Amino acid sequence: MSPATSTRIRRAGVIALGVAAVAAAIWFVTRTEPVAVLVAPAELGRVESTVANTRAGSVSACRRAKLAPPLGGRIDKLTVREGERVKKGQLLIELWNDDLVARERVSDEQLHTAQAKEREACALADIAVRAAERSRQLRDQGFVSEDAVQRAESEAEAKKAACASTGAQIQEAEARIRASRADTARTVVRAPFDGIVAEVNGELGEFLTPSPPGIPTLPAIDLIDDSCLYVTAPIDEVDAAQLKVGMPGRITLDAYRGQHFPGKVRRIAPYVLALEKQARTVEIEVVFDNPGDARHLLVGYSADIEIVVAGRDDVLRVPTTALQPGNRVLVLGAGDVLEERTIETGLSNWEFTEVRSGLQRGERVVTSLERPGVKAGARANEEAKAGAAGK
Repeated sequence: MSPATSTRIRRAGVIALGVAAVAAAIWFVTRTEPVAVLVAPAELGRVESTVANTRAGSVSACRRAKLAPPLGGRIDKLTVREGERVKKGQLLIELWNDDLVARERVSDEQLHTAQAKEREACALADIAVRAAERSRQLRDQGFVSEDAVQRAESEAEAKKAACASTGAQIQEAEARIRASRADTARTVVRAPFDGIVAEVNGELGEFLTPSPPGIPTLPAIDLIDDSCLYVTAPIDEVDAAQLKVGMPGRITLDAYRGQHFPGKVRRIAPYVLALEKQARTVEIEVVFDNPGDARHLLVGYSADIEIVVAGRDDVLRVPTTALQPGNRVLVLGAGDVLEERTIETGLSNWEFTEVRSGLQRGERVVTSLERPGVKAGARANEEAKAGAAGK
């Protein structure tokens, strides 16, 4: 080989090496970094089909009474405060009623007088009856005339009638007492059940005015029976048709974050609420299976309900957040490349979706679909691996 040829070969090799080095540099600068993704394995577990409320519900009491006396008057006794527990029959409020109490005492005295008159009249009637009997005996012996016997019998009948009339007076007096007590009772408010006083509207000495017909006013006492609580929440009218009384459900409370309380549907409203034309709902009531689990539960707490319509155990499932439109998922394969799959789904809720076909147990599906660059064909790493590599 001539020196010129050898020089040309060396020059071509140098150029080729330079081109390769430039190409390698361009690839290194423009190469795509792996996308950090969150993944979850397809695994066996329970999947449920559930129905949830459309707007926040609230905790309510099975019994709640807004109490007020039917009469107006000045508050003479106020025996409770807000937050105080009371027993059934306990006095809560009493209006000034001295006039009614006095009238009741007069009725009592009238009853006593009528009873005394009855005893007197009936005693005289007994004497007259015995006297008539003696007159008949004397007549039979020829000592008195028939007229004397008749007068004695007539007097006995009159005395017996007087005794009976005093009995009617007693009944009349007793009726007056009942009427007087009823008037007095209208000035008194007593607890209709055991509970807790939620609100008191009024102070000692203030004048309490009853609510006029059709014009609601604040109650004097708002009493709540917090021994029985339930959750009421609106369900979309489309979902309500699937529900039945007795279905199991779960209750979540903002005051008890991270906890679920089991319950059952106790009532489905027989009508649809149309507060908004495009949001028609049905009110659902769910009771706690174990009310003691949620201690210090307050009426009015915001709550959500989730009713279990159907459920299956030991089925292949993936997080619902991994699903894309058309039941598509991204699978992180062994080569760390994202692969798109179309799966057949079964039962589903906001947490898990049943996979009937299209995935194998243990395959990893991407749950962080909102991140930039997450698409089929992209290289990816689990976020934990990416974080570990950076340390």
